[in-house]
Amino acid sequence: MPVLVRIGAEFFGTALLVAIVVGSGVMAETLTSDVGVSLLLNQLSTILGLGVLIAVLLPVSGAHFNPVVTVSALLGRGIQPGTALAYIVGQLSGAMAGVMLAHVMFDRAALVVSTNERLGVGTFVGEVVATSGLIALILLLSSAGRASVIPLAVPAWIGAAYIFTSSTSFANPAVTLGRMFTESFSGIAPLSGLGFIAAQVVGMFLALVLVRPLIALPKETPHVR
Repeated sequence: MPVLVRIGAEFFGTALLVAIVVGSGVMAETLTSDVGVSLLLNQLSTILGLGVLIAVLLPVSGAHFNPVVTVSALLGRGIQPGTALAYIVGQLSGAMAGVMLAHVMFDRAALVVSTNERLGVGTFVGEVVATSGLIALILLLSSAGRASVIPLAVPAWIGAAYIFTSSTSFANPAVTLGRMFTESFSGIAPLSGLGFIAAQVVGMFLALVLVRPLIALPKETPHVR
């Protein structure tokens, strides 16, 4: 697949993912004042949209849509440095395009800096857990030759982590960047966003350390009866 096509897939995939996250957040707060219901609507829209995007674009670019996924692939020598850098630029610019698209759909200003403070010790730990689980999941499935399961497994993990982590599982620096520029249910203030990104980087390295011994284990041969 040509590199420009792969980079374009990362741009459009990330843009649509952020539009889904932000747009569903705007819709949720429009429909209800119940925070729990808003979270549920945002969660369902995100996991369904993410699953579709991964299924469609996995054969094109690997469907990273996430700088920490790209960096983990780079460290595992699954992608060249120049391509990895281009992927990340595409993802970050896609995130900004996605938040603007969501705002235009709902007749809001294209970019608004969020004032939603989210960072604390608990949410930092939550982002480490959410991101390390995501990276570990992708690495283990890929090393086992089960990449075809990723379009189901990744949204399932993100959907679960939406509820069981205190951070509601951003687990993606590009998505976090986009969410810094929406004053809606899904927004996050820039300083909190930078803290979340730091937690995501920590989670990525934690996953790389923990998963390496598991990848090195010999695969069991199924018993033939």
